[in-house]
Amino acid sequence: MSHPERLGSPGGESVGTIAEPPHVNETLADYAARHGLRQSAARPPLRKYLQSVWARRNFIWAFASAKNISLYSDSRLGQVWQLLTPLLNAAVYYLIFGLLLGTKHGIPGFVPFLVTGVFLFGFTQRSVSSGAKSVGDNLSLIRALHFPRATLPLAIAVVELQQLLMALVVLFAIIFAFGETPGPQMLLFVPVVMLQLMFNVGISMVMARLGAFNRDITQLLPFVMRTWLYTSGVIFSLPALIDRTKLADYPILSELMQLNPAYVYIELSRYVLLSKYRDHVTNVLDLNEAGQLWIAAVVWAVVMLVGGFMYFYRAEERYGRG
Repeated sequence: MSHPERLGSPGGESVGTIAEPPHVNETLADYAARHGLRQSAARPPLRKYLQSVWARRNFIWAFASAKNISLYSDSRLGQVWQLLTPLLNAAVYYLIFGLLLGTKHGIPGFVPFLVTGVFLFGFTQRSVSSGAKSVGDNLSLIRALHFPRATLPLAIAVVELQQLLMALVVLFAIIFAFGETPGPQMLLFVPVVMLQLMFNVGISMVMARLGAFNRDITQLLPFVMRTWLYTSGVIFSLPALIDRTKLADYPILSELMQLNPAYVYIELSRYVLLSKYRDHVTNVLDLNEAGQLWIAAVVWAVVMLVGGFMYFYRAEERYGRG
């Protein structure tokens, strides 16, 4: 009976065994399984994967903070652009839509109304755009290190949250400058932002998987996001528009427009932050419809977070190949 060859030390002591070669007609996969070998980039079970992601929470925050700082490192004003960019966008929209096209008429406190919409929509817009590039822009990191790839779109969502928190300082300054006073209703803004963050994490993961295997999607996103902006009530009051136009004659279309997730989070933010707008819109939006907005916000957040995570997770072993 033959024995496997042994490796020995200079003194003749055996220190290891050379594994026998594959059997005749045995595939390499069967050979690897027989010796307990597995693919290094194989997708782990879901529970283990979640534990691995949670264990890297400090890395996610540090990676996001470093990326956030580096975004404007080549600019003289640096991090100030995090505040200037949404303000300049709001100024452009106010000039074109508020003054030239007259969408500000009939909306009390149009400036806080507009700034709230621009800031909150930008929170989701950046999560979508950056999420689509989160895997492709980090291929060297993916190929060099073994870690759960979900940390990349998660870090992107944290980057956008950090930028939003800075922008909220300006948002509240504008709100208070135009006559709003702090009140208990404003505390509801915290769960609105948390629900929108959950939605953003989920949609960022969806876009991360799509962008990882089709880089052309990043060229289409600006057109998609611009269309989404114009249909989300960022620059006009959707309830008032439905009330005074023929959209009310098409209840299904009206319902679909009001179930738009971007509109849901923007409208809820205005509802809890802007008392003048809240008093105005209750003439059109009754309490039942306001409750429906909260339900839609929770459903969108949970469905997108769970669905987006699972969609990204199922392609875990394919990221960074090719």
